[in-house]
Amino acid sequence: MNHRTVQKPLNPSLPCAGVSPCPALSDGPSRRLPPRARLDAAMAAATPAAAPRHSCAKLSVAVEDPKAAGAGAVFVRATWLPTRFSLAVTDGAGAWVADASDAEVRLRAEQWDQPVAEYLALAERYLAFHQPDSTYSFHDAGKGNRRLSWTFERQGTKLEWRWKLQPSPNTQQTIYEILDFLMDANIRLSEEVVRKTQSFDKLKQEAEKCLQQSERFNTEKAEFEQATFSKFVAVLNSKKAKLRQLQDKVAELESADKPPKDDEEENSTDRTELFEEGSDKEASVNDEPSETGSGHSSPEKSAATSRGKDRGRKRAKK
Repeated sequence: MNHRTVQKPLNPSLPCAGVSPCPALSDGPSRRLPPRARLDAAMAAATPAAAPRHSCAKLSVAVEDPKAAGAGAVFVRATWLPTRFSLAVTDGAGAWVADASDAEVRLRAEQWDQPVAEYLALAERYLAFHQPDSTYSFHDAGKGNRRLSWTFERQGTKLEWRWKLQPSPNTQQTIYEILDFLMDANIRLSEEVVRKTQSFDKLKQEAEKCLQQSERFNTEKAEFEQATFSKFVAVLNSKKAKLRQLQDKVAELESADKPPKDDEEENSTDRTELFEEGSDKEASVNDEPSETGSGHSSPEKSAATSRGKDRGRKRAKK
């Protein structure tokens, strides 16, 4: 950053707190903004400030002196607002701060042809979380200042963003605030881990109970099915036996109703004999007039008598 940094904590309630005064009231960086942008900045300054977001990340950086204390890693604590942000960086030995005002953020966003919200979201992505595909550096910028930079790819091109930081007016206080934020975050995470662990243990116990209950249900189901099948088989066998008995009774009744074959033959023989006796009697009756008369039977009577005899013989043969 090329502008003087005001060395005082960032107050979220003041919309124009930061490096330079409110762009609608100053002659600093706002002169480079078009009238429309200055009007938008003035309207943003008049709106209530949103709740800030805080983040702290450990970044692996390339340093000029690898043997220096804290070389290779820095802690970056950031406060994010809708139109600006602030940084506090420490390597364990020193502390540096930077307050990016609304005007500076808007100017940087216009230089990269980005809306302010998109510019801040991209900066938060690389400063709130360490990105493995990015190259971070933390180099001396002269007069005790430091320059924090990181790289990213955009449309196949590798780009680099930089922000200049000034020494903190109270190094111990800045380091304390960073450590305090990390401790609070660690406590919150530890409590959440404990809650999650307890919830997991409770779910595990419930799962074991459900498993035992399921096994018991399966055992009871198998026993019930076995008992039901046994009863069903017994009932089915008794029904089969009953059906056999009924079939036997039906067969006995049918056999009792049928007459024997010998009796039928005897009856047919008796009927034949009776018929023959009847035919003889008719013949004797027909012969009597011939004895009392002229002694000769008429041709009609003799023919009827012979036919009757023939019928009797045929029936006897049958």
